[in-house]
Amino acid sequence: MIIAFFGYNESFQGKAGLANYKAELDAFIKHTLSQKYNGTAAPQLAIVSPIAFENLSASLDLPNGKVENENISLYAKAMKEVADQNNVLFVDAYTPSQQWYTDSAEPLTIDGSQLTDEGYKKLGVLLVDQIFGKSSPKAEARRKLIYDAVMEKDWMFHNDYKIPNGVHVYGRRYNPFGPDNYPAEIEKIRQMTAIRDTAVWLAASKGEKMDILAADERTRKLPEVKTNFNPEKNGSLTYLSGKDALSKLKVPPGYKIELFASEAEFPDLAKPMQMSFDNKGRLWVAAMPSYPHYKPGDPKPNDKILILEDTNGDGKADKQTIFADHLHLPLGFEIAKEGVYISQGPNLKLFTDTNGDDKADKVTILMSGYDDHDTHHNSHAFTVDPSGAIYSGEGVFLHTNVETSYGPVRATNGGFYRYAPQLHKLERTAQLSIPNPWGIAFDDWGQPFFAETSSPDVRWMMPGTVLPRYGEATHKSVQLVEEAHRVRPTSGLEFVSSRHFPDEIQGDFLINNTIGFLGTKEHTLTDDGTGYKSHHRADLVVSEDRNFRPVDMEFAPDGSLYLIDWHNILIGHMQHNARDPLRDHSHGRVYRITYPSRPLVTPAKIDGASVEQLLDNLKLPEYRTRYRTRRELRGRDAAEVLAKLKTWVAALDKKDPRYEHHLLEGLWVSWGMDKVDQNLLRQVLKAKDYHARAAAVQVVRYTGHQVKDQADLLMQAVKDENSRVRLDAIVAASWIGKEKGLPILAEAKKKPLDDWMIHAYDAAVAHLKGENVKKEKEIVEKSTLKGQELALFNLGKQIYAKEGYCTTCHQPDGKGLAASGFPPLTGTNWVSGNEDRLIKIVLKGVMGPIEVVGKNYPGQVPMTPFGGLLKDNEIAAVLTYVRNSFGNNAPAIKPEKVKQVRAAIERKKDFYSPDQLLKEHPMEK
Repeated sequence: MIIAFFGYNESFQGKAGLANYKAELDAFIKHTLSQKYNGTAAPQLAIVSPIAFENLSASLDLPNGKVENENISLYAKAMKEVADQNNVLFVDAYTPSQQWYTDSAEPLTIDGSQLTDEGYKKLGVLLVDQIFGKSSPKAEARRKLIYDAVMEKDWMFHNDYKIPNGVHVYGRRYNPFGPDNYPAEIEKIRQMTAIRDTAVWLAASKGEKMDILAADERTRKLPEVKTNFNPEKNGSLTYLSGKDALSKLKVPPGYKIELFASEAEFPDLAKPMQMSFDNKGRLWVAAMPSYPHYKPGDPKPNDKILILEDTNGDGKADKQTIFADHLHLPLGFEIAKEGVYISQGPNLKLFTDTNGDDKADKVTILMSGYDDHDTHHNSHAFTVDPSGAIYSGEGVFLHTNVETSYGPVRATNGGFYRYAPQLHKLERTAQLSIPNPWGIAFDDWGQPFFAETSSPDVRWMMPGTVLPRYGEATHKSVQLVEEAHRVRPTSGLEFVSSRHFPDEIQGDFLINNTIGFLGTKEHTLTDDGTGYKSHHRADLVVSEDRNFRPVDMEFAPDGSLYLIDWHNILIGHMQHNARDPLRDHSHGRVYRITYPSRPLVTPAKIDGASVEQLLDNLKLPEYRTRYRTRRELRGRDAAEVLAKLKTWVAALDKKDPRYEHHLLEGLWVSWGMDKVDQNLLRQVLKAKDYHARAAAVQVVRYTGHQVKDQADLLMQAVKDENSRVRLDAIVAASWIGKEKGLPILAEAKKKPLDDWMIHAYDAAVAHLKGENVKKEKEIVEKSTLKGQELALFNLGKQIYAKEGYCTTCHQPDGKGLAASGFPPLTGTNWVSGNEDRLIKIVLKGVMGPIEVVGKNYPGQVPMTPFGGLLKDNEIAAVLTYVRNSFGNNAPAIKPEKVKQVRAAIERKKDFYSPDQLLKEHPMEK
C-alpha cells in the first residue's frame, strides 16, 4: 500500500500550474501502478489531498488563507478527477479539515498550514478510516506501549533512509574511507530497525515489551576502523588540559586570555559548536559529542544545549544547567523570549521552557525539509538581524525543500536562510557559490557579512541577497581579506564593539581559523564607496597547541570576548574516516579574553528591566548589549513598548553624534515588534547619514505587507545620492514582483552602477523576468598541449575546480594559502618533477612536514588520498592541468602511467610522508 500526499506545494502555482500538475499526477499514478515492488503484484495506491489553510491572522501575522484555499480547492478537485480516471482511492483531507477548524476552540495548525499534535490526531483517524475502513480500536489499552515502540522504530528507520552524513555513507565523500565501515553500518542499522518492527507488532498483538537492547547485541558486529594519522610524524596524541593549554595560547601585548570552562569541570562541555549570552548574562553553548553523526549500536545521541554561569564573579564558570539534551547535532541555536530555536537535522525546532526551570519541556517542529546529508553543511551558525529574524548558513552539496505557509522554499549548493519568527516566514535570502559559510555577523548599521569557511573569504552579504533563482548562484560580491592573511577553514565572525577593548580597534572584525593558522585574526573594516575595504591589523590569538580549534566567539555583557574551542586532534572530512578512532568526542573549552588596563563594562540590566531602561540601553556603544536588549523588547507587550518608544524617540538629543543611529534603533524596535512605526521609518529614510538611510531601506524591503507605499519608497531610495542606499533599493526591488520591481530597476540604471552594484542589478532584472543571468564569457586558459593531452588538460581543469578537491586548499590560482599552511602548486618540482612521485601523492595522499619553494609547511592536515575518488584518466587529467597551469610547463601525465603506479602501490594503506617520497624519488636539482 502506497499513500501519496501531493498538491500543497504545487497549489501556490495557482490556475496556471493546474494542467501541468494533473498531467504529472496522472503520470505518477500510471507509473506506480505498473510496478511490482513486492515482486509479485502492483501496489495499492491512495492519493491524499492537502488539508485546508487555517486562518490564524487574527492572532498571528500570517496569510488569512483565502487565496491559499481557493488554490488548494482547485488542486484537491483536480486530484480527485485524476484519481477517479485511474480507478485509485482518493482521500479528501481538504473538506474535513475546514470543519475541524470551525469546531475546534484551539488552533489545529502552528502556522496555518502545519498541523499541531491535535490536528494530526484528527488527520490520522481520517486516513485510517478512509483507507482501511472504520472499525473500533483493538488495542486501546496498549496505546502507550505501542506508541513508544513505533517511535523507537521511527527513530532508527529515519537514521537509515534519511541518514545524516549520507554523503559519507554512499555519496560523493564515500571514497576513499567509506567502504571501510559504512556497508557494515547500513547492514546493522537495518537489522536494528527490523528488531524494532518486531517489537511494534509484539506490543500491538500481545501487549508485551521486547528487550530490544538484548536483541541488538546479536546484530552485525562493526569492523574496527584504524586511524591513518601517524603521531610519530606529527607530534604527540596527548591532549593538554585546558589550564595547561593556556601556556600555548598567545595574545598581543596588553591582552590577557583565561580559561572560563573546560571538559575537566564540565564533562558535558564536549565538542562545543556555537555560543550565545542570554539576557541574564549567562553563557549558552551547543555541545555535540555525537559529531559527525550517530553510529549504529552506540547509545542514542545526547548532544546538549548548556547554560554556564559565573556566580561569584571570578571569571570562571562554576554552575551548569542543561537546557536541552538528547539532541543530535545542534549546529545552530538562537535564544528568544518565546524559546530557543535549534537546528535539528532536517528540522528547525523551537524548544520552550514552560515552567521557568531553565529546562526545555516543550518542542515544536517549525520547519522541516532542510537537507543534512552532509552534517557539517546543514543549517548552522544562527544569528539574528535587528528585527529578530534568524540568519543561518548552509553548505555546498545540499538540496533543501521546506514547506511553508508562503509556499515551498527550495535551495541548493550553498547560501543563507532568513527565518522571521513573527511571520513564520522562511526565505532563501542568498543563493551563492560558496562551500560552507560558518560565520554570519551584522555591523553597527545592520549590514550583514559572512565568512566563507572552506575558502579564505569574508564578504558583504547584502549585494548577494537578490531574489534567488533555484540552481543559479548569485554573484557573491568582493573578497575583503587581503591575500597575505587569507586562512581556511574559518569559523565564527564577530565585530569588535566593547569599551573594554582599545578605542582604535572598534569596528574591526574577528575571524577564527582551525587548520594551519590556529587562532583568531583581526581585520579593519572601513567604508570604500558603495562597499568596504579591509586590512589585517593583528593576530588576536595564536595557538601552539595543534588541537586548538576555535569555532565561535561573542562579546560578553562585561565587554570581554569569549571564545570556544572545539578541540580535536583530527579535523577534515576527506582526509580521515568519519569513524576514525582519533576523532575526539569529549574535549571542549571556553576562553575569555580581556584588556586589563581598561575597565570592564558594567553589564546593562536587561532581564527584568523596565521598558524605559531597555530603550535607554539602545544608546550604549556595545552592539551585543543592544542585540540582547532588542531580544528582550521583542518579548514584551507590543502596545506598551510602542507607546513608550514614541516618547523615547521624541526625547532624543538631536545634537548627539549618534542621534540618527538612536533613531534607527527605535525603528528596529518597532520592526521587531512586527508593527513598523511608519513615521519613524520615513524619518530615517531621510536621515543625513547614508548608513541610516540604507538600513531603513532594508526595513522597507521586509515589511511590504505593512508599508503600503513600499514601491514608492524604494523608488525614492533608488534615486538617492549615495550608492549604498541605491544598492539596498536594487536588492529590495528584486523581491517585490515584476510589475513593481522592474520600474525601480529601470530608474536605478539612470545612475552609475559600479562593481559593487552591477551584479546585483543584473541578477535582479533577470530574476524578476524569470531568467538566468547571462554568464560571463569564460577566459580560456592557453595551453600548448594538443589532441588527447589537451583533452586531459580540459578535464583536469574541471576536476581541479570541484569543491573539496584541489581548489579548496591550493586555491583557484594555484598559489595556496601560506598563512594556513597550504603550499603553492606553482614553481615547484613537487608538481613539475618526477611523475611517479606526483602520482603517488595524489593516489595515497601526503602528510607531514614538507618544503615547497623554499618554505617549510607543517603538513599537519594531510592531503586527501584521491585513489578511490578518481579514475586513472581523471588523475592523469588533473595532474596534466596543474603541470601546465599557474606558470608551470611540464609534460602531460598519461592514464597508463597512473595505472602502472596504482598497481605498484596497491597494498599501501596509509599516507605518504614527504621524507618517504624523497627517499624513493629524490628531488631534482
